[in-house]
Amino acid sequence: MQGERIRVTGSVQGVGFRPTVWRLANDHELVGQVWNDAEGVLIQVWGSSQSLEGFVHALQAEQPPLSRIDKIVRLTLDEQLAIPADFQIAVSQKGKVSTNVIPDAATCPECLAEVMDPSNRRYRYPFTNCTHCGPRMSIVRKIPYDRMNTSMVSFPMCPQCLNEYQEPNNRRFHAQPNACHDCGPQVWLEDVNGVRLKSSNDCDTIETAARLIRQGKIVAIKGIGGIHLACDAGNSDAVNTLRHRKQRYHKALALMASDINMVQRYAKVSDSESALLSDNTAPIVVLDKSGEELPVEIAPGQNSLGFMLPYTPLHHLLMQNMLRPIVLTSGNRSNEPQIINNQTAHESLDHIVDYFLLHDRDIVSRLDDSVLRMIADQPRFLRLARGYAPRSLKLADDFSDTESILAMGGELKNTFCLLNKGRVILSQHMGDLENVTTYQDYQQNLKRYLQLFDFMPTLIVVDKHPNYLSTQYGQLLAVEKNIPLLEVQHHHAHIAGCMAEHRLPLKHSKVLGITLDGAGFGEDETIWGGNFFWPLIKTMSA
Repeated sequence: MQGERIRVTGSVQGVGFRPTVWRLANDHELVGQVWNDAEGVLIQVWGSSQSLEGFVHALQAEQPPLSRIDKIVRLTLDEQLAIPADFQIAVSQKGKVSTNVIPDAATCPECLAEVMDPSNRRYRYPFTNCTHCGPRMSIVRKIPYDRMNTSMVSFPMCPQCLNEYQEPNNRRFHAQPNACHDCGPQVWLEDVNGVRLKSSNDCDTIETAARLIRQGKIVAIKGIGGIHLACDAGNSDAVNTLRHRKQRYHKALALMASDINMVQRYAKVSDSESALLSDNTAPIVVLDKSGEELPVEIAPGQNSLGFMLPYTPLHHLLMQNMLRPIVLTSGNRSNEPQIINNQTAHESLDHIVDYFLLHDRDIVSRLDDSVLRMIADQPRFLRLARGYAPRSLKLADDFSDTESILAMGGELKNTFCLLNKGRVILSQHMGDLENVTTYQDYQQNLKRYLQLFDFMPTLIVVDKHPNYLSTQYGQLLAVEKNIPLLEVQHHHAHIAGCMAEHRLPLKHSKVLGITLDGAGFGEDETIWGGNFFWPLIKTMSA
């Protein structure tokens, strides 16, 4: 019998990876243990050479749906170590964080079936989840991803949920948001005065909210990453009222449909677009209009619509009896960040909505809905947020020794980026920093990411434009922490980002980069509208 220490890195926490390891180890008659730590998952295992090889192969072939293995490193264990009698799942260990945080995932088919099953104890429970689905980034406060480090710490599990949580064969083994009607978060419906509408159970509450929407009312709905504003998308008066109250007069409004069939009534949906809509990331997908007409006020002057499907049990239950789509747009004043707090919702939205459908699980990280469009049969991001953020991307191999870099992002449609050891972590979309509440949200998110990933930059990168708030904040951090600062020309950053996304190496052969991005601070300290980058000639401004 031989022993190995197997290090697995990537997106391997909070996805049911340890119980998969436990199951496969027992299938291959191995002994040892597995645990989470700050780097990912660590396995100590003993068995025959053939069994070990089969185990590692199965680990890659049968990994959980939400996991992503980046690397497996195998080392021979010291022969003097005591060999355990069985295989166990050990407690998490702390350390220098280098693992990924999993984005929030849409309700899996198994959980949805339970929610819709009258004989199941989670029948119509709006916060049903397992290791294959549910909230992740929106509730986690720090790594390791354990319940005590999430906003679910406020909800002690009942005996039944605790048994599921502790049973390795159960798909809810160590599902940190695991809960039920008896022990988990609760939902309620109230008016603008904070008076709760009486109902006997959550079923009545959500159906009452749906009925109010069908009657033309505007309802604020608290979801995973923030609060949305909902109304009947087929009711012109309701849509116009929402636009007027929110002071959002021109931008297209996002829609939620109950299923693909409902989407197809109003838009063309290719196979790839259908797959993207149904993906566990559940983004808004921009589609060409086709078929039945919705009020022109949904997307004035446009020939496309942005649709998404229900991605939590609450949304599935809400849409269950809807005969047409609903508008589901960010719950905020125009140009401000999406609201995540119940009290703030009343303070900011009382003049916009008629009712509030709220719950008592805290949202730790604000996450807008991601927006994508299929171009050349490939999904392209228009906004990266819920379901994708924080997004981890591996760069070309020659970036592996790169120092820890914090890139502060631009002024408009801001995101920031952490780079360490050849991997970048992209934050969620935050919006335009010229708005004071968006800028505050930007600062809070940056502090959260630095803490969450235990990240200490050795270099801070900012846009050359001296008036960008992200640039000024980067300059302030550089002084406070005594960290070198690098200024980068706006359009050059776009080209470099494009090259990095396509994993071009640092010493790649020449490329021609064309950026027509709008205003950017140029090398001559004037505003340039765009650039042509070519390594052998001087950069030309447009």
